[in-house]
Order: sequence, then structure tokens, then C-alpha cells
Amino acid sequence: MMRLVFGAVLGLLVAYPALLAVVLAVVAAVVSQPAVLAFAAGVLLWPRITRRVRGWTA
Repeated sequence: MMRLVFGAVLGLLVAYPALLAVVLAVVAAVVSQPAVLAFAAGVLLWPRITRRVRGWTA
């Protein structure tokens, strides 16, 4: 599913180069927010964190 979405986004960026500037502006605005970065890191790393903590308590 994610490959399909990623491919569609890349296709749109190739078809409409003006969208690239809009996408880059949105990405820059999101990345400049520390809370957004912390939330994304927590979501991405949650499985690894839970396995490590479970290892400590086992």
C-alpha cells in the first residue's frame, strides 16, 4: 500500500513540477516543528522501544 502511495506521489511530482515546491515547503514547515519530529520518532521507534523494555523486565 505504501509503495502505491509513494509511486503516486512521485508520479504527481514528475507530472506537475510546480507541486515539488509546494511539497518541499510543507515538508520544511513540518520538519521545523520539534514536537512533530518527536511524535514521528516515537511512532516509528515504538516497537523497538517496547521490545527493549520487555527485555529488561523478563
